[in-house]
Amino acid sequence: MEFRHKPVLLEETITNLRIRPDGIYVDGTLGGGGHSSRIAELLSEKGRLIGIDQDDAAMQAAAKRLEPYGQRVRLVRSNFCQMAQVLKECGSMAADGILLDLGVSSYQLDTLERGFSYKYDTVLDMRMDRRQTLTAKEIVNTYSMQELFHIIREYGEEKFAQNIARHIVRAREKEEIETTGQLNEIIRAAIPTKVRAGGGHPSKKTFQAIRIACNRELEVLQDALDSMTDLLSPGGRLCVITFHSLEDRIVKTAMRGWENPCICPPEFPVCTCGRKSKGRVITRKPILPTDGEMTENKRAKSAKLRVFEKRE
Repeated sequence: MEFRHKPVLLEETITNLRIRPDGIYVDGTLGGGGHSSRIAELLSEKGRLIGIDQDDAAMQAAAKRLEPYGQRVRLVRSNFCQMAQVLKECGSMAADGILLDLGVSSYQLDTLERGFSYKYDTVLDMRMDRRQTLTAKEIVNTYSMQELFHIIREYGEEKFAQNIARHIVRAREKEEIETTGQLNEIIRAAIPTKVRAGGGHPSKKTFQAIRIACNRELEVLQDALDSMTDLLSPGGRLCVITFHSLEDRIVKTAMRGWENPCICPPEFPVCTCGRKSKGRVITRKPILPTDGEMTENKRAKSAKLRVFEKRE
């Protein structure tokens, strides 16, 4: 299947990255190369784009798309939490701009054998990096009821998490849960009929939760963000596109903390903790897609772009 993934908030992201032709930029979630190709277009022969992704299919698609830009582009199969090491290996200590476009790609959702989508009956997989051993199937079949409840409630914000976890455990006692279709039926049975009739797809939140747990998405994001400000050159910018409230909350909190890190009690006349601001939040409120983009690209509906600029 061809890697199709329409970049979300493309123009807004490029504008906020403020591309310098001879600058160094990192796309930490390369995907099909949609954002990266626009960045590479704006670079001179002295400029560099480093693209990172853990998905082998994404790497292959991006390599093809970015081939015309030759030596300006360096692609590395890794996770963005290893960005410092990747930059070092590429001969750079700092970047003028970093981009993260979080979540799952359209290609991953639409490729049956990847097992990300509740729309198809296929194997339970959900690994973004197919080198890892943990799959959604293992989570569903081996995690305790309490662990499943926690995952579905915290990562899916699903109010029927407890009942869904209970139904999963009961079902797997009879037979192993191997497919997305089986999981769909279990979730459907755990949600009241009235709720199913009035809401969206009953499996949406649970599938999201299991995917996040399988790929440790929130832990990786939380751990990686702080180091990214250290990787920016003075005046450099970090642009992060999120697609659900959990990611957005982590990014918003981190950026506010970088701007105002002081932990002194408010009654102190002067700061004594010694924590200095790393820069400023450019987006007091997140940048949202236009109505036109949301009409053209359904994936864009929940997207939010937040931008931070490192102190000069």
